[in-house]
Amino acid sequence: MDSQTSQSSQPSPSPRTFQVDLRGLVDLLSHHLYSSPKVYLRELLQNAVDAITARRAVEPDAPALVRLFAEPGALRVEDSGVGLTEADVHDLLATIGRSSKRAEGLQEARSDFLGQFGIGLLACFVVAERIRVVSRSARTPDAAPVEWTAADDGSYTVRTLPDDARPEPGTTVHLVARAGAAEWLAEDRVLALARDFGSLLPYDVRVGEEAVTDLPAPWDRPYPSPAARRVALGRHCHDLFGFTPLDAIELDVPLAGIRGVAYVLPSAVSPAQRAGHRVHLKGMLLTERAEQLLPDWAFFVRCVLDTDSLRPTASREALYEDETLAAVREALGERIRSWLTGLAAGDPERLAAFLAVHHLGVKSLARHDREMLRTMLPWLPFETTDGRLSLEEFARRHPVVHFTRTVEEYRQVAPIASAQGVGVINGGYTYDSELVEALPSVRPGTVVAELDADTVTAHLDAVDPAVELALAGFLAAARAKLDPLGCDVVLRAFHPLSVPALHLDDRAARHEQARAQAEEEADDLWAGILGSLRGEAPRARLVLNHLSPLIRRIGSLGEPELIGTAVESLYGQALLMAQRPLRPADSALLNRAFIGLLEWATNGEGDR
Repeated sequence: MDSQTSQSSQPSPSPRTFQVDLRGLVDLLSHHLYSSPKVYLRELLQNAVDAITARRAVEPDAPALVRLFAEPGALRVEDSGVGLTEADVHDLLATIGRSSKRAEGLQEARSDFLGQFGIGLLACFVVAERIRVVSRSARTPDAAPVEWTAADDGSYTVRTLPDDARPEPGTTVHLVARAGAAEWLAEDRVLALARDFGSLLPYDVRVGEEAVTDLPAPWDRPYPSPAARRVALGRHCHDLFGFTPLDAIELDVPLAGIRGVAYVLPSAVSPAQRAGHRVHLKGMLLTERAEQLLPDWAFFVRCVLDTDSLRPTASREALYEDETLAAVREALGERIRSWLTGLAAGDPERLAAFLAVHHLGVKSLARHDREMLRTMLPWLPFETTDGRLSLEEFARRHPVVHFTRTVEEYRQVAPIASAQGVGVINGGYTYDSELVEALPSVRPGTVVAELDADTVTAHLDAVDPAVELALAGFLAAARAKLDPLGCDVVLRAFHPLSVPALHLDDRAARHEQARAQAEEEADDLWAGILGSLRGEAPRARLVLNHLSPLIRRIGSLGEPELIGTAVESLYGQALLMAQRPLRPADSALLNRAFIGLLEWATNGEGDR
């Protein structure tokens, strides 16, 4: 008999059952699964509501009551739910991880349950050292009440009780606080948590005599007028989120089982800031920090809603990312998009007030949604040489829509282009250049062109060749002075006369300047590598304005040294006017030119 046959003849080992360290599991729950001990109350409410739902599945007229009674260092929770027999207790409560929803007779009501993970009462050990459950089954009325008592060391006992210990079907849960956790069982804390988690639950829930539920939800209540509804929802938003909204958007998606409202923030926020939304699952608050509920572009709203279709994570404090959530996200995004379209069509004043604060969010949406871009063309504001205008208005004024890709480029060319009658849009802000380039797709016939240094120079008037020839010596000295800085000098005539010189470059020229500077500062090895990357990019240029009286006077100077100092000063002043960051070489030039002009100005009269 070979070894393989010998091994196959060995008896199979007996299966073993995992042993669970309850203390370690409670520590895991409290420090890693749940964000706060407060979830214990949600679990208690959830178990009670699920028990009532299960009972009403077979007894539609059964009472639906949940009562919470806070006592010093203890809490008692009573429900009129389906209850448990002794067999149920052994099968469900004593087996960690098994959900009561799997019990025989409850499967048909599963879709109506809040819980899906069967952690249940175990979460109560986060705040309790001992749990006592007394229950009587509605499905087996002649069964005696049963008591299950468990401690946080993992031990438990089960026993039956006399009939009068629990005359009616249902369950009572008793908690005894663990050391340092008594505050979580105090009446005011229990009431606040119960209202936070359970305000939309469909059953009668009370803490002592105080009602917890507040139905119907604010968005489902009737109001005498749209204005009254707006005021009521604004008050609800302030109570919930702490701000008064610009507007409220109805979120009604029947196919996804969603009802709620999105509140528009009254002030601008960063697109990178993730919004926290409140999501109720079948009336129970699931999370107040749902981040993936809406498309990224809808960062200007905060939502509160109730759903019966979304899937919670294991901790039931977040939403599970699946196809259902993706479909809901798309549907809610469409609802917000429809609201914007409706404002554009029928309420321009409210739309203008909204865009004054949240134009960035709409621009983000319009990048990917051509219909939204077409709708918002008359409304979205852009910085232009004609003032703040919409793309629609700007395109009507100018046969060619010129734009720059950066704010720095716009600042360089805007004053000169405007004086020459060339309209320019500043595309340097978030999303703006993308929207300008998309303009022809929604406005056929529109010509869009990026404005670069060559285009600006082409719009400036050339100087008479005879005049330029007469200034050949001056221009040669100026070019020699600025050549080490990677800058050419050209002579043009343009308005306004108050601008003696204009510094123009583009991204390619700036890249070449940065490469050249790095090559100068590098060691031999890196200098060789950077030198091999030298390109044929156009150089920056200093455009001198021949119409400027200052340029004419400088051009008539006879001293080469003074000409060089004056040209350096013009170069530095043009950089500052363009609000460009200065390289070390530029800063040194400015200092040198300033000192040179001071020395010339303070030279003795007898030396002049």
